[in-house]
Amino acid sequence: MNLFDGLEKNARNNQEKTAIIFNEKEYSYKEYNEQVNRIANALISHGIERGDKVALMMKNSDQFCFVYYGILKAGGVAVPVNFRLTAKETSYILDDSDSVIVFADEDLAETVQKAAEGSNKLRLQIISGSNKKDNQVLLSEFKSSLVSNPEIGVLESDDAEILYTSGTTGLPKGVVLDHHRVLHVGLGIIIEFKMGTEDQLLHLAPLFHCAQLNLFLVTGTMLGCTNVIRQEFNPQQTLKDIDQYKISLFFGVPTMYNFLLQVPNREQYDLSSVKRCGYGAAPMPTALLKQAMELFSTDQFFNMCGQTEGGPGGVQLLPEDHKHKLGASGRASYGVNARIVDENGEDVNSGEVGEFIIQCESMMKGYYKKPEETAKVLKNGWLHTGDLATIDEEGYITLVDRKKDMIISGGENVYSTEVEHILYKHPDLLEAAVIGIPHEIWGETVAAVIVPKEGKQIKHEELQQFCREELAGYKIPKVFYEIDQLPRNTSGKILKYQLRERYREAAVK
Repeated sequence: MNLFDGLEKNARNNQEKTAIIFNEKEYSYKEYNEQVNRIANALISHGIERGDKVALMMKNSDQFCFVYYGILKAGGVAVPVNFRLTAKETSYILDDSDSVIVFADEDLAETVQKAAEGSNKLRLQIISGSNKKDNQVLLSEFKSSLVSNPEIGVLESDDAEILYTSGTTGLPKGVVLDHHRVLHVGLGIIIEFKMGTEDQLLHLAPLFHCAQLNLFLVTGTMLGCTNVIRQEFNPQQTLKDIDQYKISLFFGVPTMYNFLLQVPNREQYDLSSVKRCGYGAAPMPTALLKQAMELFSTDQFFNMCGQTEGGPGGVQLLPEDHKHKLGASGRASYGVNARIVDENGEDVNSGEVGEFIIQCESMMKGYYKKPEETAKVLKNGWLHTGDLATIDEEGYITLVDRKKDMIISGGENVYSTEVEHILYKHPDLLEAAVIGIPHEIWGETVAAVIVPKEGKQIKHEELQQFCREELAGYKIPKVFYEIDQLPRNTSGKILKYQLRERYREAAVK
């Protein structure tokens, strides 16, 4: 099998079923497949061969879907690029991935043009829209008139994607996944979410990110679901879409749920079509989770913790587990082996903190052209995630922090997520991120960067007292910084390294 077999099957067997809805424009599965074939055949006519890398720097859209599958059908390897990157950052990825062609939206044409300067590998820039720069080609002119399936013979073992890590700690690295690995991502989500042809999916998170792309777009296309795509997240529009299109499965990062709960007239929308909700990419505070369950009038929530390097693959907290294990990250997902180990690679005892490692069919082949970096995380068939976690006697794993985010104050380990969960319980707090800042005596001290809800003011002494009821004294933030918005990458993860850099000089005496 390969990743587009399902698309071709649905184009034959469910020709008239709605496959894609974007900006109220609808495409049947037959039309979806024909659009993909027009791009694939054009790529082949321009000399794309099996294994060639083709980048796409595009926002969520119908064209993203067509281009992504068109690359795969031509035998190419898709390299989705974060559309928020600068020309310099984009240039690094295009060069590092050996991309020979890049697709981009028209508002990114200048960024791509600058990124391509001096590149000896990139031979074609294709722009979606009506405006382009010099030496660029419009996608409408590039597409072939051929709508037949190209006969390339793409194998399950052929590379399909190079997904670049979000770069929260340094330069991004290219995660190589073949068709086999991504197919196993879909198999796991189908089994655990009980996904089927009748599902209506809403795609809000960026499609260049592995969660939205591999878990939901690829799986939804393979099954023959209807995929409603929005270019960006708008809370009110999201509630309207759920109501209008009868969305049955909703996935979002915790921040999205938080903003949905801030919509003043949210009760006017009918959200009863949603039968399952997934959340991931960042910890979901317990208080926020309970409010989200009330909003959607369902307890069918799935906590999904994984990494790009896993395909993503990791652990899930299933709906039935939320009743007695709320706060835990979950147990190993379908097809995943998971362990918590010490520095010697030995399993830790129940309740002890160690590194979370996984083994599964979906984990990466390695980092592209980085054998040394690959060897650091792929050891003896296990992916070492860099996440710190505990495991209980029933096998439930709780991620407590990233190794790099753990705070050591006076010799005591402080896990930022634990403190954040308590802070989020405060009714006037919108967002919080806990970091360590330098201290001349204790090494580090605990600091909290907070965003109050609109119109609310919170005294820092009040927050300290609030934390004191549930946290040991050494875990309570000694310093608070109030800002308008936390820095995040496009997958919803807070960029704590930026916060640490910003407040590094503010050492507490």
